[in-house]
Amino acid sequence: MKMVSLIIILIIIGLLAGLFSGLMGVGGGIVMIPLMVFALGFTQHEAQGTSLAVLAVPVTLIAAYNYYQAGHVNWKYAGVIAVTFVVGAYFGSKFAVSIDQVLLKKIFAVLLIVVALRLLFWK
Repeated sequence: MKMVSLIIILIIIGLLAGLFSGLMGVGGGIVMIPLMVFALGFTQHEAQGTSLAVLAVPVTLIAAYNYYQAGHVNWKYAGVIAVTFVVGAYFGSKFAVSIDQVLLKKIFAVLLIVVALRLLFWK
């Protein structure tokens, strides 16, 4: 892949992930991971690891601040979830790197389907 094409793909992935993150609170799992697998040829492990690396810095701080200004952020709950997220992410990543990437991709796909169906048919 040519460097210019690669940079354009990376920019598109970042813009789409940011757009969907700000719009619907999703970006890493639903946008970046599939795009990295399909557009960049990443393995499931590479896509998940790279997605987590992107989110390791406070990339969503500005978007969260917009929601905060509109009165839509519960900082106490966010703090508890963030701390426990770190613990869960540590153990989840330890487990994920030991799973075959084909199986991991299937688990990921099933999760997306289940969540999509749940949202589609939620009352």
